[in-house]
Amino acid sequence: MATSRIEVFEQMLTSDPANTMVLFGLAKEYEKAGDEAKLIATLERYLASADDEGNAFGMLARAYERTKQNDKAREAFQRGCDAATAHGHPGMAEEYKSILESEFSAP
Repeated sequence: MATSRIEVFEQMLTSDPANTMVLFGLAKEYEKAGDEAKLIATLERYLASADDEGNAFGMLARAYERTKQNDKAREAFQRGCDAATAHGHPGMAEEYKSILESEFSAP
């Protein structure tokens, strides 16, 4: 029986639950599988312990959007913008600012 990538990442976390690289990899697999609930939970766990440079916040924001949690999506984009700026990623910061202005500004 073939082991799925999700199962592999989950097994890896069993032996090293604090491994943020594995958490991020697992989140990417949940994203591919379309499992929004597990994607959100995994990204929240990842972001609670990792110094993310912005990418995971964007992933989380889009997952929140897909689950109609727009306030949380707005907050995640803002946190991603702040993280991207702090880590010297002006392009990502600008992308998130643009999304905030175009998708989340008051009418």
